[in-house]
Amino acid sequence: MKPDELKLLISEGEGLRVEFKEKYTSRIAEDIVAFSNTKGGHILLGVNDHGIITGEMLTNKLRGEITVLARNCEPHIGVRKISQIDKIIVIEVAEGDEKPYSCSSGYFRRLDAVTQKMTQKEVGLLFRNAVTFPYEDRIQGNVSWNDISEEKIKIFFKEAGIAIGKINSQDVLTSLNLATKNGIKTAGVLFFARDPRRHIPQCETILVSFKGTSRVDMLDRKDVQDDLWTQYQEAMIFLKRHLSVRTEIKGLDRNDLYEIPLEALREVVANAIIHRDYSIRGTSIMVEIHEDRVIIKNPGGFPIGMSQDKLGVLSVRRNELIADIFARMHRVERIGSGFKRIRESMEAAGLPFPRVSSDSFFFIEFQRPKQAGKIVPEKVTEKVPEKVTDNQRKIIEAMATNPHITVADLSKIVDISERKIKDNISKLKEKGLLRRIGPDKGGHWEVVKL
Repeated sequence: MKPDELKLLISEGEGLRVEFKEKYTSRIAEDIVAFSNTKGGHILLGVNDHGIITGEMLTNKLRGEITVLARNCEPHIGVRKISQIDKIIVIEVAEGDEKPYSCSSGYFRRLDAVTQKMTQKEVGLLFRNAVTFPYEDRIQGNVSWNDISEEKIKIFFKEAGIAIGKINSQDVLTSLNLATKNGIKTAGVLFFARDPRRHIPQCETILVSFKGTSRVDMLDRKDVQDDLWTQYQEAMIFLKRHLSVRTEIKGLDRNDLYEIPLEALREVVANAIIHRDYSIRGTSIMVEIHEDRVIIKNPGGFPIGMSQDKLGVLSVRRNELIADIFARMHRVERIGSGFKRIRESMEAAGLPFPRVSSDSFFFIEFQRPKQAGKIVPEKVTEKVPEKVTDNQRKIIEAMATNPHITVADLSKIVDISERKIKDNISKLKEKGLLRRIGPDKGGHWEVVKL
């Protein structure tokens, strides 16, 4: 490893394949086992948890102790390389081909940036899955480095809070285990290709809003055929647009409370992207909004060894690399507590836990609170002192209910053309009854309370 490559690893922080240790202790045997049982990786001695270099020197005695620790594991682990780079000791561990491995403390695996001790059931699952080769790990031979977007890499660094200067796409994806000298892996294409769907046609999320409770009358639809981060963002924007929201003001603080907690929806959308089986062609992640429910489903069903009764107890991931990128971007919990967070946020809102089912797809279904779509906070139109038309009153009511509502949706609700909707919005803004907060895309409406 070159000094520049080490600097990049440290700047990216701990993750699925990187562990920081300030000082050497014999407990690094647990990390060696964890990397061997997962995707391999690097242990950096002389770096604290915050990525600050504290320094550690490699002696012949220390090299021997590390080698003995690895050999005493069961089966024996041959550490690929131990080297001194500046003030840091780098221990490179390969992914093992005789899983599961254990040390004197037990069996361990790598879960995002955490070395976690496995239960007996998880050890059995690891043994059963050891012969499979994940689709996310496969090299996409039809993808070149010219197909990778530096702009998307910059967005990743920004979301992950990583400060870095000049970007070399090949170095970045290699350091994140999304590429090798042989090419770019499926996970790297799904996140960072300019046009991922050109290489992987099933890279898609379909967002649909229906009128009523059946899948007959469609109000809105958007097919998101871009990278996984864009799919996540667009799904959340779509959900915010079509779900009811009320404003709660406490002192100087204003909070928008959605009928289904956004924290729960974020976890479920991220879960659908992370656990999807991307090898199944002709399928898409689906987000469906009905009058009485919200359904989010992803192709693939439960991963091997997972079942409904084990949700929140076992953490089994179909796509470790994809999960690592979302964890680095702070969109999922690093220790697999997503379903616990969903349960807590739903209970805090006084709502039932969503219904979970699985066949060839994995389904999560939220029940929408009754009459949620008809709630108008504070009956704002009753306080409007100036004369407004019936259509303008309907527009104000709809915007008070859903500040993210679109002109197209307003046209369907008010039953007039989109051009007339825009004319009425302009008049309401002139009267000081309405204002736009933020940009046209991503912003929202605010009904002025008089």
